[in-house]
Amino acid sequence: MGRFLRRFRVMLSVYNALMVEVRSEIFLWMLATAFPLILMGIWIQAAQGGKLPLDASQFAQYFAALFIVRQFTVVWVIYEFEVDVLQGRLSPFLLQPIDPVWRHVAAHSAERFTRFPFVFAALGIVLLLIPQARWSPSLFDITAGAVSIYLAFVLRFLIQYTFALFAFWSERASAIEQVWFMVYLFLSGLLGPLDVYSPTMQNIANATPFPLIMYYPAQILLGRPVNLVWVIGLLLMWTIIFFVINRLLWRAALKRYSAMGA
Repeated sequence: MGRFLRRFRVMLSVYNALMVEVRSEIFLWMLATAFPLILMGIWIQAAQGGKLPLDASQFAQYFAALFIVRQFTVVWVIYEFEVDVLQGRLSPFLLQPIDPVWRHVAAHSAERFTRFPFVFAALGIVLLLIPQARWSPSLFDITAGAVSIYLAFVLRFLIQYTFALFAFWSERASAIEQVWFMVYLFLSGLLGPLDVYSPTMQNIANATPFPLIMYYPAQILLGRPVNLVWVIGLLLMWTIIFFVINRLLWRAALKRYSAMGA
């Protein structure tokens, strides 16, 4: 374990130096994932009609919290892994005494550290311009929100990495992610809080891992009534399910990769 931690620490420092060099690009990536802030204005206007279950202030606070969740759960591992497999770059990584996935974990972790100040600077500007979006979270809300966001990131990463393993069988594994993302947009709470959905659609969404990645971490961060034990339990359950699927696919994928002469 000590040897692994030393290796991962080296990876993390290397990727951290890389991310600092491209911090201007990371700022642009942050703006590209600021979709919740655009939707905030749309739902605030819609709430002024008075026919929705949430008022304008609640919508504004939700999308402000969602912006934070979105920034720290964005994942791109499938696109890099697909290129590694198709271009043969994975072969030298397999010779190293550490699973190749940890390179991507280190890259994602380093990117979060670099993105952090940009995220809260942008959020500060939004809260300054839109007073309705302001809220006062307690220390418990911040801690529980941070834990749920971290677990949501782990689940999101694991799901996308599992899809990435299909690159051993298909040249367009990223197409699976694109189809998945269309459903994810609607059921995760990214386009709108689940509160505005019908009871049937809420039940369908809650039967999937989608709202656990976006909707519930945002609700926890806002301090709204949520069964925290239930949310954390489901996050862990889905993580275990995708971890088992991932490891089974990885073993099958390595056999196929070596059979192809890699």
